[in-house]
Amino acid sequence: MTTRILRSLIGGSLTGVGAVVAAGAAHASGMATPWQINLQDAASPVMERVHGFHNMLLVIQISIVVLVLGVLAYIIVRFNSKRNPDPSRTAHNTLLEIVWTAVPIVILVIIAIPSLKLLYYSDRAQDPDMTLKVTAHQWYWSYTYPDHGDFAFDSLPVAAEVLEAGQPRLLTVDNPIVLPIDTTVQVLVTTDDVIHNFAVPSLGLKTDATPGRVNETWVRISKEGTYYGMCSELCGVNHYYMPIQVKAVSKERFAAWTQEAKEKFAARPAPAVAAAPAQSIQ
Repeated sequence: MTTRILRSLIGGSLTGVGAVVAAGAAHASGMATPWQINLQDAASPVMERVHGFHNMLLVIQISIVVLVLGVLAYIIVRFNSKRNPDPSRTAHNTLLEIVWTAVPIVILVIIAIPSLKLLYYSDRAQDPDMTLKVTAHQWYWSYTYPDHGDFAFDSLPVAAEVLEAGQPRLLTVDNPIVLPIDTTVQVLVTTDDVIHNFAVPSLGLKTDATPGRVNETWVRISKEGTYYGMCSELCGVNHYYMPIQVKAVSKERFAAWTQEAKEKFAARPAPAVAAAPAQSIQ
């Protein structure tokens, strides 16, 4: 009996390790995975700083929780009715009140400084190498490359019944964004209808698409790969029609792709997704 239990535990542990390794491999592919712990792997300078800020906040939060639990445990043990039958009648303690007012202020300042630095760092590109214009619609994305012939194309989700092996459902698109690595890309985001949100977690991108204005952000992808995101604003009944797929390639491959894209998207047809039934990509 004991032997069977040990074998079961060991087998379960190995299975768990295998699942973690498999999840880690998928985790590195630029998309979220089941049972994932921590943020998606960073593939841009902004996301690397987001990771650092997140880890700092995690240390502060854990420290506060441990401190509060420690104080609470001390009070329960030291000042319970059995050990302290005659409780103190003290109502005020000036030093204690100053400390518990000043310490939270110090903590907030410690959080605010790197928070504001990260906010301004991610705001806009300094001397970008190229520009990508993102236009949101109900319900699909359009992308324009003004520095490479000003060609544009629509990006629609691929239906589940025609997905190929390895293509994630509700994230794969027919025309992904293609960007070169080690290149500072200015990203201009707008919309022609309601509010949307352009978000790619691995790249540290998350910017509202607001009617009547153009919002700016930037990205510099550090390694080749495919990165996934989606509209992060509830923009209507077909909200899930708006996945985002980014292919990061070498500068040489990007130059070759732009030449092909100029011909491919010279006369793009009008998108049909707006009239498509909601169940078509389930």
